[in-house]
Amino acid sequence: MKAVFISYNQAHTLQVNELLDRLGIRGFTRWALTEGRGSEEGEPHYGTHAWPSMNSSLLVFLEEKGVEPLLDALRELDAEAPQQGMRAFVLDARPGM
Repeated sequence: MKAVFISYNQAHTLQVNELLDRLGIRGFTRWALTEGRGSEEGEPHYGTHAWPSMNSSLLVFLEEKGVEPLLDALRELDAEAPQQGMRAFVLDARPGM
């Protein structure tokens, strides 16, 4: 089992929801407002007067076979507006209960 942590400009929320539905990914946890800035480029997302945009973040748990289709769909979405910012990180996970 894998965990995928996704952070993206909240402007992408509808598109992220649609791609989760399209891929049949039902379970996730979302943090609607998260702050951050890219490690290489792009503007910070702090929700302040100077940097007003915000991020949202998701944590998705899924079987390993579902990871690449999810990452491919996220790459396509990110390519449509690369300055908006999107990152995904894949971690090993195992059920605790």
